[in-house]
Amino acid sequence: MSNKWTTADIAGQRGRVAVVTGANTGLGYETAKALAERGATVVLAVRNVEKGEQAAASMTGDVSVQALDLTSLDSVRTAAAALRSRFDRIDLLINNAGVMYTPKQTTRDGFEMQFGTNHLGHFALTGLLLDLMLPVPGSRVVTVSSTGHRIRAAIHFDDLQWERSYSRVGAYGQSKLANLMFTYELQRRLAAHGTTVAVAAHPGLSGTELARNTPAALRLPLTWLSPLITQTPAMGALPTLRAAIDPAVLGGQYYGPGGRYEIMGHPRLVTSSPESYEAAVQQRLWSVSEDLTGVQFPVVRPQRNSVPSGSAAPM
Repeated sequence: MSNKWTTADIAGQRGRVAVVTGANTGLGYETAKALAERGATVVLAVRNVEKGEQAAASMTGDVSVQALDLTSLDSVRTAAAALRSRFDRIDLLINNAGVMYTPKQTTRDGFEMQFGTNHLGHFALTGLLLDLMLPVPGSRVVTVSSTGHRIRAAIHFDDLQWERSYSRVGAYGQSKLANLMFTYELQRRLAAHGTTVAVAAHPGLSGTELARNTPAALRLPLTWLSPLITQTPAMGALPTLRAAIDPAVLGGQYYGPGGRYEIMGHPRLVTSSPESYEAAVQQRLWSVSEDLTGVQFPVVRPQRNSVPSGSAAPM
């Protein structure tokens, strides 16, 4: 595989349908823009429809907007129903939207904001759309995680919603670890089906609005250092795009920047934390997520004793 993968490596996407969450700004915008430029029919699934329309107007190609508020399961169900009424197939579902380091607050359904938005909202959306993907050869679910999945990260089954005490960094880490565990368990369940695959990606350190809730003590130093340690949203979107498009990608793989510490650089295959590969925790998280969202996935039974295809052993 190329060490310098760029948008120039994206083959024509005409006839393919891509749904990108959080696509009105930052990484999602760059992801959607690149796909639309290659001919895909792209849906910007966004909370703020007005900003979504502005983003769509600045792109070239077949681009439309769908209202989607991942903090509300009602909104997720409404958005999924609207997409199902418009399309009879989806080739790419890119779970990109997210929040980071938010003050303690809950979603409309009472979930901790970061876990509810980053994981549960996307879990529900994927489950409600997956049957439009299963018949489509080469279809992919790409979920955007973060290097933050390594920082103070664990799945706190005894206090998933952080009701006893709250750490904005720990809660973010949990949500991003959940993104990876969801990807790996989804791939395990999809492996026998043979068409749709699940892949994960992370953007390294990219200059986006996601860091607006960074604790005050870190905000000024990061502002000074930002030009040295962050890359543009266009570069940060490349791991997601490679995970979505590169024909060499396998289900259960994880892509990130190829530079030192995976902070910057062209995308390559990377490895997530040892904790992220714990199959028993993945399966428990799946069951809990089904209970919390009320969404059941239309997939074959998982191969319990297998490693998701394409996943590497933890390093």
